Amino acid sequence: MAESVEMLMQELDEVHDAFQQEIRGVKDLALLDDVRVKYLGRKGRVARYFSKMGQIEASQRPQFGNRLNELKQELTDAVASHQQSLHSNNNSGPRDFDLTLPGITPTLGFRNPLMIVMDEIKQIFANMGFTVETGPLVEDEYYNFEALNVPPDHPSKDLQDTFYLPNGLLLRTHTSPVQVRTMECQDLPIRIIAPGRCFRKDTPDATHSPEFHQVEGLVIGEGISLSHLKGTLVAFARKLFGRQTQVRFRPSFFPFTEPSAEMDIYFDERLGWLEILGSGMVDPNVLDGVGIDSEKYTGFAFGMGVERLAMLKYRIDDIRHFYDNDMRFLSQF
Repeated sequence: MAESVEMLMQELDEVHDAFQQEIRGVKDLALLDDVRVKYLGRKGRVARYFSKMGQIEASQRPQFGNRLNELKQELTDAVASHQQSLHSNNNSGPRDFDLTLPGITPTLGFRNPLMIVMDEIKQIFANMGFTVETGPLVEDEYYNFEALNVPPDHPSKDLQDTFYLPNGLLLRTHTSPVQVRTMECQDLPIRIIAPGRCFRKDTPDATHSPEFHQVEGLVIGEGISLSHLKGTLVAFARKLFGRQTQVRFRPSFFPFTEPSAEMDIYFDERLGWLEILGSGMVDPNVLDGVGIDSEKYTGFAFGMGVERLAMLKYRIDDIRHFYDNDMRFLSQF
């Protein structure tokens, strides 16, 4: 049975009057939104009449539809106008604060000494002509071990064979893979450092962390010798720790360098000599593995733990301080 248009029109007028009466008593934005939803919401009073269009005779639908749309627009405009009025009244009311007073300066954080030393290391090597290279934190065994002259059954792999992912990849245990990737894609000569995070299965204590930071370096070119390595690293140590720093090199072993050496500095009478980095001439097997002619080119590499250097430079006794985000600690730097 078709709805009477006259009756529906009268009902629309009643909706209009009821809305006007309700909105006049609204004094805050929350109540205004309640009124809006009641009349203009998806299931509101106005929306109900749109569903009745199909019950009206086709010849009378345009007349009713126009009136319904006019009502919806009128109510929408009234809500917007009332909302603006409430905003204006709220902003023009009495204030309980003085706008002329200076604001409260927010408390700024402090740079972590670990990052201070990291940036200082980068700057020292940049002044020597090194560029910075980065690589992925997740590596495969080829880049993390095999390309660095560490075959699957090599004993030196035991200390780093850790943190594997379900797909067979692993979290890198040093930034050495960056050196391999650089040798694969960069033209010679190469002079880079590779700073970044590394991961090993160390139990956290005052001097160990399963996550730590390294800066490794690589120089490849014609005629690169052990004297270039020693000169570079001595200059670095004296720039970081002072011009009078005493330095010594001790023979050591690393699978990817030959010969290899650790570098110590003399710290003080109480601590004596302390190792700060490992280094060596790049093993010919590593060069040949990435397609560099080891008969023509030579190079050296080195690596250092940034946490260790920061602890020595600032005399910090516990590596965990770097990761605690304690403002009492960080504010000292």
